[in-house]
Amino acid sequence: MYKKLAKIKYLRNNFKIIENGDHVLCAVSGKKISLENLNYWNVDAQEAYYSYKEAHLKREENKS
Repeated sequence: MYKKLAKIKYLRNNFKIIENGDHVLCAVSGKKISLENLNYWNVDAQEAYYSYKEAHLKREENKS
């Protein structure tokens, strides 16, 4: 299913594919995220998150 890791530039409302692939990795859980399902990321940290739960955990971690 997942064959190649993509390199992505995360933008405010979109992302740009720098190197072709079919997935990225969640910065919190390490889960594979297909590009079709990529909905959560942090532009400043240039990180992807599997779901809103991982995005929330990362935000809370950064507050401390």
